Amino acid sequence: MEPISDLIRRLAERHGRERSSLLPILQGVVEQEKYLSEYSMTQIARELDLPAAEVYGTATFYSFLEYKKMGKYIIRLCKTITCSMKGENQILLAIQEMLKIKVGETTPDGNFSLLQTNCLGFCHKAPAMLINNEVYTELTPEKVRDILTSYINSNGGGTKNVNVSST
Repeated sequence: MEPISDLIRRLAERHGRERSSLLPILQGVVEQEKYLSEYSMTQIARELDLPAAEVYGTATFYSFLEYKKMGKYIIRLCKTITCSMKGENQILLAIQEMLKIKVGETTPDGNFSLLQTNCLGFCHKAPAMLINNEVYTELTPEKVRDILTSYINSNGGGTKNVNVSST
């Protein structure tokens, strides 16, 4: 990975140094680094000649711009009324039981972070979740366990002490 100041400079060259470039630059940093550190937000403010408070305010306004270190796989479970009515709570419990984490937490090995988010735009196929940029719909507890098991297995076994049984 390139140093953060080089990444920010490269993103500013690509998107421009105007106020309107702030969001694409924030997104570029999150894509590369997985979150926005305080240092990176300060560097973005310097690069775009904006107040640091404006950069921080923008970063914290958008739910998909993480400003704390997250896991390799970020699970975003939709919490809107449609997903809730279709069993979102059972999906959440299945994830929490399997990964042994609560909403807002990351597994000790840094592989998974669990978040709840507002509408993902898949109400017609609720309940829905994202793992990084991959969409999963029409979820059941069993389907979620299978999905997570595939991520765990593809990660060389990752995530210690998870329950990979289908119970």
